[in-house]
Amino acid sequence: MYTGKIIFSQIMDYLPMHEFRRCVSRYRGNYQVKRFSCWNQYLCMAFAQLTYRESLRDIETCLRSVPNKFYHMGFRGKVSRSTLADANESRDWRIFADFAQVLIHQARKLYAEEDFGVELKETVYALDSTTIDLCLSLFPWAKFRKHKGAIKLHTLLDLRGSIPTFIEITDGKIHDVNILDELLPEPGCFYIMDRGYLDFERLYLLHLFHAFFVIKAKSNLQSRRLYSHPVDKSKGLKCDQTIVLTGKDSAKHYPGQLRRVRYYDEETNKNLTFLSNNFILPAYTITQLYKCRWQIELFFKWIKQHLRIKSFYGTSENAVKTQVWIAISIYVLVAIIKKRLNLDMSLYTFLQILSVTVFEKASIYQLLAEFDYTNREDVYSKQLKLFEL
Repeated sequence: MYTGKIIFSQIMDYLPMHEFRRCVSRYRGNYQVKRFSCWNQYLCMAFAQLTYRESLRDIETCLRSVPNKFYHMGFRGKVSRSTLADANESRDWRIFADFAQVLIHQARKLYAEEDFGVELKETVYALDSTTIDLCLSLFPWAKFRKHKGAIKLHTLLDLRGSIPTFIEITDGKIHDVNILDELLPEPGCFYIMDRGYLDFERLYLLHLFHAFFVIKAKSNLQSRRLYSHPVDKSKGLKCDQTIVLTGKDSAKHYPGQLRRVRYYDEETNKNLTFLSNNFILPAYTITQLYKCRWQIELFFKWIKQHLRIKSFYGTSENAVKTQVWIAISIYVLVAIIKKRLNLDMSLYTFLQILSVTVFEKASIYQLLAEFDYTNREDVYSKQLKLFEL
């Protein structure tokens, strides 16, 4: 019989507490706090993410329903929805953003050798954004349309392990291409982007940093062909060319040469054109790199379906960013546990099991590694009866 910690405590044990305390100290999160500390706040929000709680009242009710396990979950003091709401409104969201970055750093080390579909030693990032609709009357700071509010999650995803390395939360009016100004390019890395990020001045800056990019071209691209290279048309390749831009502004903003690869995709029955500043990789590899960009779409779909980031427990900008960053940290934490325990299951299955077992007293490894195990009892027991009737 297992007599150790409950599942929720075992999950939280994977968090580096010394790093969390450093993040709290950096922004004075516990300044003049008597009972409900930043750690209690994080535990409440982590519990809400793992069990998919609908509201602050829902969180309070569920936690108060198990008073005998409350202390063993790591809480020190009572949980009140008003106290949690005040904490989300007032405590700096950067505490949880910095802590999420600590977990991201750990996860990237664990997934450094992970295969993502293309045989490439360099780091490959996918850059994209997703929009979360909000009520403008409740979230007046989240400007989007005239009568509609929204926020955008601009995300840079490491394709090895699908780990988000950079996230910027803005209102819905910020255009995607502006996020390129916030990135610090890594030399030798690949950045895969959709045509919404096609800005030649910013792309040339990536080139000057010795970073590579693969981006989908627009149909009205003005260019001149310099060289044509042989291609294997049996793979769907149409052409592999070296070009220079001829548009008045584009030629000024990107004075160097570019590589243009045209490809016919049988799955979508579409002709696609890609631009890149890498002239070494085979043309077919360029097309496969862009195809891997679909992983970031799957990432957005996954977190919207399985984490609480579409409806929020508070209406202020600080509360929204706090909830999003804690949700991201839980996603990364689950990925870390999955890798460290060497579990052969999807993150979806992992979260579903955790959501119904957080209060159980069982070994987390045994629970996850043998989740389909059934304890069979023999019909005829060899145990002798103490008393005969």
